[in-house]
Amino acid sequence: MQIRVRCGCGESSCPEWAVVELQGVVQPQPSFSGDIRGLHIGRLCSSPSGSTNSKAGYTFTVGYHELAGTKVTLKKPLLVLRKKKVSSGGDQEPPVAAAELELEVIGVIRHKILFKDRPKALISKLPTKEKKTLQAAAN
Repeated sequence: MQIRVRCGCGESSCPEWAVVELQGVVQPQPSFSGDIRGLHIGRLCSSPSGSTNSKAGYTFTVGYHELAGTKVTLKKPLLVLRKKKVSSGGDQEPPVAAAELELEVIGVIRHKILFKDRPKALISKLPTKEKKTLQAAAN
């Protein structure tokens, strides 16, 4: 079976996508019972790279955790594809054989954002005045 790959946008104008690579598992809360598609996981921000550092820095905040990552160029680009069924023009053929499969290119992935370090906890400390009050009440 022949599968055709078609790109209607041209090589230079294909949308640029990126892969986010995390170490570990991202799990929704136990109370969540819906579809994971469209679920808000966290906030991804890019920080401007300095003139001395060629790699762009990224932060990903998930709940009370913040991850620091970098943008890495892939050795070989990846394509993002969408399946389409294309019917052939002949009316004599049976309907089962008339449908062919075509893959449409909807994006190109040339970079990944890699978060390889352990997350930093975003827990604020109690002010020293409140700490002393809590310790005095405990005694």
